[in-house]
Amino acid sequence: MFPLHDPLDAVLRGELDAHDDLTAALLVRRGVLTKEEAEKFLNPSYDEHLHDPFLMVDMRKAAERFAAAILAKEKIAVWSDYDCDGIPGGVLLHDFLKKAGADFENYIPHRHDEGYGMNVGGIEQLAKRGVKLIVTVDSGITDVVPVARAKELGMDVIITDHHLPGEKLPDAFAVVNPNARPVRDKAPEVPGSPEASASNGTSPDETYPFRSLCGSGVAWKLVCATLAVAPTLREKVPVGWEKWLLDMVGLATIADMVPLTGENRVLATYGLKVMRKSPRIGLQKLCRGMRVEQHSITEDDVGFMIAPRVNAASRMGNARDAFQLFTTADENEADELAKKLEKLNRERKAQAGAITRAVHTRLKERGEMRSIIALGDPDWRPALLGLVANTIADEYERPVFLWGREGNMRLKGSVRSGGRTHIMELMRATEKAFVKFGGHAAAGGFAVHDTEVFFLEDRLVEAHTKMLKGKTAEDSLVQRADAHITPEEATTSFLLKIEKLAPFGQQNAKPVFLLREVIVREISRFGKGEEHLKLKIVSADGSGRTVEAVTFFVKGSIARAAEKLTAGGQANLIAHLERDTFSRGNPVRLRLLDIKLI
Repeated sequence: MFPLHDPLDAVLRGELDAHDDLTAALLVRRGVLTKEEAEKFLNPSYDEHLHDPFLMVDMRKAAERFAAAILAKEKIAVWSDYDCDGIPGGVLLHDFLKKAGADFENYIPHRHDEGYGMNVGGIEQLAKRGVKLIVTVDSGITDVVPVARAKELGMDVIITDHHLPGEKLPDAFAVVNPNARPVRDKAPEVPGSPEASASNGTSPDETYPFRSLCGSGVAWKLVCATLAVAPTLREKVPVGWEKWLLDMVGLATIADMVPLTGENRVLATYGLKVMRKSPRIGLQKLCRGMRVEQHSITEDDVGFMIAPRVNAASRMGNARDAFQLFTTADENEADELAKKLEKLNRERKAQAGAITRAVHTRLKERGEMRSIIALGDPDWRPALLGLVANTIADEYERPVFLWGREGNMRLKGSVRSGGRTHIMELMRATEKAFVKFGGHAAAGGFAVHDTEVFFLEDRLVEAHTKMLKGKTAEDSLVQRADAHITPEEATTSFLLKIEKLAPFGQQNAKPVFLLREVIVREISRFGKGEEHLKLKIVSADGSGRTVEAVTFFVKGSIARAAEKLTAGGQANLIAHLERDTFSRGNPVRLRLLDIKLI
């Protein structure tokens, strides 16, 4: 049986007595424990719940330099990453600089040829083109050597990033990153005051109260700060115009899978509102091609439809195609680029599918299934391996490491946890095998030494065995349900109540519901390869209305249960509730997470 979360204690229930039992419980599970916090969570406000950008160390310095360069018509380069955080950030700075009448260009490194971050070759190209100021987006915090080269060539660098730094910060003109420095217990009353200077040598402690912004979020904060320090820019950039840039901030915040709590909840909420009204012809064309209604875009549309197509540009071709799609005002160009991204996404799926089949073949050939899967091939494209690793990890329910070779000949890969192992702990336990690695508990990336790659699985299995010593099955990730419901309760009004907590994402997961002893009336498969599963279920007593329950790309425990499932049989289900946007009237249905036969 799937376990339920423990009920709220009386004190917490009393504190949130303005809300029904389910809403109160969901709020508490998200760390919302007071009436004030609940009001803020359920009603995020642009005017009241966004932090002052000048609380971020180096922000005033960066904004003043950025404004000076714009007003003096210095040549500015925006150096952004090639993913669905860097590209939207590059787009929003492009739009701002164009509106402000700046002399600028956007530089996006080629994923396969140049790799992530700044590089000396690109820096030298920009110097030859007369660039005097480089502003990074979603990159730069570990690029000590390229930033030093820029300084040698007479260019200032403003780093805006959200990633963790290396052993030392680059010698940039300004480093704007809420994760770049230690955090002060208390922010100074006046940003930029002597109290903000360092207790750590020359590096001040961070004073910004929210550390989980994505790269585009930090870049947008720079725009807001720049407008604040240079009122003359308002002659070209009207008050409030910067809100239109929130479509790109919201896109990046959702796509980059940062926590959708605190300030990110505000940015994602307003980002979706702006996306629904956005005049960007490229976004409109992209939505039309995907059959997504722009006026009702949700976080699921961003995560599962828009972001994969944006990322396909760099994975399969050139990131500039996605950048150009969002910046062009030409309807014909937008139409062509939207179709190109759609084609690249299909190619991405096909190539990822081919790698997935190759992994399956090799696993069948080896016979023995170890606690860790680590496989690779020099011909595999590293940019696709996160997608494949996720599929294999879900299917085999264990960590999966897959590697390939980049254009610069480095062995690089991706890892997914399968839901039962902390990936960063595992990689730290085998760090000698890696050139570098990063990520979080469930997913990560790595570069592996050529001399270690053939021993990688052995090293990981050994480390994993040591990690598991003394742990029981209870230490594994257990899927707990938020509440028990019947099929009759899966209604539009019930879903509307749940959607008050949207947008959902990291640290604000969709609520999970348990349906006990339901009768399975019908079982069907759909999709080109019948890879998806649909059930029609009713309550245990056979009465009431029939509700659909679906899952896509059936694998793992659901696949095993589905093989034994028969019409008329009973099962316990756990599922999310969602709207079926492809059916008339958008009826409510269940998205299956697991099945247990009775």
